[in-house]
Amino acid sequence: MKERLYLFDTTLRDGQQTQGVQFSTPEKVQIARALDALGVDHIEGGWPGANPTDSEFFAQSLATRATMTAFGMTKRVGRSAENDDVLAAVLDAGTPAVCLVGKTHEFHVTTALGVSLEENREAIAASFAHVIAKGREALFDAEHFFDGYKANPDYALSCLRAAYDAGARWIVLCDTNGGTLPAEVGRITAAVIAAGIPGDHLAIHCHDDTGNAVACSLAAVDAGARQIQGTLNGLGERCGNANLISLIPTLLLKEPYASRFETGVSRAALAGLLRTSRMLDDILNRVPQRAAAYVGASAFAHKAGLHASAILKDPTTYEHVPPDVVGNARIIPMSNQAGQSNLRARLAAAGIEVEAKDPRLAGILEEIKQREDQGYAYDGAQASFELLARRALGLCPEFFEVKRYRVTVERRKNKRNQMVSLSEAVVVVKIGEQKMLSVSESMDASGTDRGPVNALWKALAKDLGRFQSCIDDMHLVDFKVRITQGGTEAVTRVIIDSEDAAGKRWSTVGVSPNIVDASFEALLEAVTWKLIRDGAA
Repeated sequence: MKERLYLFDTTLRDGQQTQGVQFSTPEKVQIARALDALGVDHIEGGWPGANPTDSEFFAQSLATRATMTAFGMTKRVGRSAENDDVLAAVLDAGTPAVCLVGKTHEFHVTTALGVSLEENREAIAASFAHVIAKGREALFDAEHFFDGYKANPDYALSCLRAAYDAGARWIVLCDTNGGTLPAEVGRITAAVIAAGIPGDHLAIHCHDDTGNAVACSLAAVDAGARQIQGTLNGLGERCGNANLISLIPTLLLKEPYASRFETGVSRAALAGLLRTSRMLDDILNRVPQRAAAYVGASAFAHKAGLHASAILKDPTTYEHVPPDVVGNARIIPMSNQAGQSNLRARLAAAGIEVEAKDPRLAGILEEIKQREDQGYAYDGAQASFELLARRALGLCPEFFEVKRYRVTVERRKNKRNQMVSLSEAVVVVKIGEQKMLSVSESMDASGTDRGPVNALWKALAKDLGRFQSCIDDMHLVDFKVRITQGGTEAVTRVIIDSEDAAGKRWSTVGVSPNIVDASFEALLEAVTWKLIRDGAA
């Protein structure tokens, strides 16, 4: 019989404290639904009354399998729990669970709060007695607990006991400053259990200021804690929180956790982990971290020829888990360091089988080396590599021909006498015997100029004849520019990342002395790859 391990997500509360992050109410709803589908046990929606967005979110009264949780703080010293308006706002949100933060570090009690140790402890006890009396599940966020325990273990433990004895279901050990290391987290968590707080009532909440939040969370579980708190993609204040996107697959796939524990996350939900991670990046308009554990674009990339050769024989030679279990995919990048093992593996991944002794393989490798000498880079542009290989093998249809394009950039004053820029693009394509001319400008809905490349993309994507339905769900998510040579011979390399409604991402490259021309080449490659992948005729 496996032990139950609970997952508590605080993306919508602690994650929202990330610098530069401010979720709208619809975004919070979207994230909450994704978390519920993933299978977390608690969703901490925010602090009711602290800001209009959080209050509006709780007013939605979302129906979730996960326990919706409101966050707040213990009552203030000098007033009763019944007459504390801040605590009342948290309870008025009507959530089944309430998480209250309170001080457990004597330094913070006397310095930050300016009250006595006993007054703080009494406030904790009274707050949780009040929450329990209202029929809510209660969680105590023991702020700065590990630092407080090291400074005065007796007092820190007495604060935990005050909340637990008052009926708190979960006592959350918080490494608020993120400076405690895994061995110490494990030792102190074990000491808390030995002092009388049962492990199945203990939670761990770690920040990542030393890069150890995931390791510290696992150390607490090893010591007996049975709830882990964290955020999607490790979002959070300063360096972030424990990353549930890394923790969840570790708990489900790695020993001893996989055999010992069960969570609310199914293997089917785990297969959607990458998409959940990317959803949050899209909401934040952030580029996904390529090296992110499990879900990064490079997490299962094998560039070295020796590695690729072994992967062809048995993927476990260089992969700790199958990439598809988390929704990811294996990548065999191509570069001027590649050998035929890399090339054949990459072609096979694209559904192209070529015999080992096919003379065209050497020609493809030679072309890659020549083009990379000109400034191209295929290890970061897999779709463009696939198109290069398909052309060499006679497997790349010419869906359309660009007859011409033009881009203009105008700088002028608007009606408010402000200097603004506006880009406009004209693209003429020929499909069969039919020519289509499309014009588009780069102004977005907010009246901001998005630049010449955006204007080009909008014009190209406006009318592609019978192929239009294939690209309607396609959009650009990243744009990287690099100058590959210096001086008057400078060459610009552009890599564009694209995505479609199915969550599939692909990268294409363009090279030219002209940045707009390089960008347009990468755009054309992106469209062509999408048409091939979707089986356009």
